[in-house]
Amino acid sequence: MVSITLSVPEEVKHKMERFPEINWSGLIRKTIEEKTKELCWREEMQKKFKEEESLTEWSVKLQRKAREKRFEELKKKGLV
Repeated sequence: MVSITLSVPEEVKHKMERFPEINWSGLIRKTIEEKTKELCWREEMQKKFKEEESLTEWSVKLQRKAREKRFEELKKKGLV
């Protein structure tokens, strides 16, 4: 495991010292791990969405054509 150094304002440090029961290093480590996991998941989802973009565009075009034809049918029947 590697170490990093974190700087916080003195005021924050004094407030942290009021709560010695908190493992601040562990809390920050866990927060960093959770955030990196979230960002990796987001990156993976964006990649999948990009791969499916052509299918999504095709689906949208198909749906629009279907609605357009349905609208024309309703117009001919005088319902719109």
